[in-house]
Amino acid sequence: MIAECAMSYPIVPLCQTLQVSVSGYYAWKRLQPSQRQQADRGLGEEMARLHHRSRQTYGSPRLHAELPAQGIQCGRKRVIRLMHHQHLSARRPRHRCRTTDSQHLYPIAPNELARDFTARQPNEKWVADMTGVWTQEGWLYVALVLDVYRRLMVGWAMAAQRDEGLVRQALQMALAHRQPEAGLLQHSDRGSH
Repeated sequence: MIAECAMSYPIVPLCQTLQVSVSGYYAWKRLQPSQRQQADRGLGEEMARLHHRSRQTYGSPRLHAELPAQGIQCGRKRVIRLMHHQHLSARRPRHRCRTTDSQHLYPIAPNELARDFTARQPNEKWVADMTGVWTQEGWLYVALVLDVYRRLMVGWAMAAQRDEGLVRQALQMALAHRQPEAGLLQHSDRGSH
């Protein structure tokens, strides 16, 4: 910090403020990096290169396993310390969830909505969909029913399995909550339920 501020302020008051002796500051300034620090810098650069080459998917175990192939021997704790120092961490892969299955034998209703997502009043048009959310305990599937008029969620359901019962539960919640009159148009993707 003293070295950074030395361009704007005198050294002596900076050292006094930070309770550092002036001679100690100048001794630190002359000090060369130790062999260990130089080795850490080189190892850190190699680790950053390997981490970047892996598209940032390598964590400390994989980097530690990869270094001997590069002719570098070092301990696992050193790899962890240097990764932490360089802010390197493994990027977790995104889990993808396919919720629409168009390859089914169920009858397909005509598309009455025809991508017209406008409504003049509540309970005129509802749309439903389902998605999967990756959690630490596995997939969680969520089915939603939205009223197009205000883009308001009127029914929902969650479960660990993806099946037509999930969409049915969300629709039953919406029907019980809203009690729409005849003429409601309810639309969902092909294969969502």
